[in-house]
Amino acid sequence: MKKYFDVLRKCPLFNDIEDSSLIALLECLGARVESYDKKYTVLAEGNPAKYIGIVLSGSVQMIKVDYYGNRSIVSHAEVSEMFGESFACAGVDKIPLSVIVNEPGEIMLIDCERILSTCTNACGFHRQIIYNLMKELARKNLMFHRKIEVTSKRSTREKLMTYLMYMAEKAGSSEFEIPFDRQELADYLEVERSGLSAEISKLRREGIIDCEKSKFILL
Repeated sequence: MKKYFDVLRKCPLFNDIEDSSLIALLECLGARVESYDKKYTVLAEGNPAKYIGIVLSGSVQMIKVDYYGNRSIVSHAEVSEMFGESFACAGVDKIPLSVIVNEPGEIMLIDCERILSTCTNACGFHRQIIYNLMKELARKNLMFHRKIEVTSKRSTREKLMTYLMYMAEKAGSSEFEIPFDRQELADYLEVERSGLSAEISKLRREGIIDCEKSKFILL
């Protein structure tokens, strides 16, 4: 597990936990690491919601497909980021979306019950990790509100510009890179790809944005 320490130190779940305690903590939680290929379903919609995932390498996307087969990207997670914690902590019987590998890599899976239940060893770091988990849940709640703010806009143009301004704010620069290709961006914004491409072209002609693939500039 030591080879993953550089990534785990950046994961919010392990904030303020010393390296000397990390091995014992991972053993206490029964953490396991699995390798996954692109498009593999790590967590499938309808399965029990019990695991928290941590991306050690690669990236994943949280996908929701409606009754008519329309695909929406709810969120994504990159290296050192978590996924699945909201549903696992809520104790829902079935996870309402699927987690799909976007870039192949390794993922650490932890049974959420092992975090929330005090172990027989009375580990001193258990209180800290529960605090970290609750703090991350609050942050993710703000992120989902941001997604609702984006998708609730009436037009494709408004949705796109709201998202791009948020990404610029997050990057602290008018030049930034988004984690989606064009189809994925359309799925995230919940719009048609053709309409999105047309709107991007209009904004470029108007001198409002410039872009190349996943790199954008707000002019």
